Amino acid sequence: MRTILSLTMLAVSLWLVGCNTVNGMGKDIKAAGQSIEDASKKK
Repeated sequence: MRTILSLTMLAVSLWLVGCNTVNGMGKDIKAAGQSIEDASKKK
């Protein structure tokens, strides 16, 4: 029983870290796209 609980907690932790990583990557890509768009409007 203790092993199952430990594995479940580990899986949830990894899932939450993965979501934050993907979310952060999405924000970085959006910011890069915005910078490119702003630079193209200046010309």
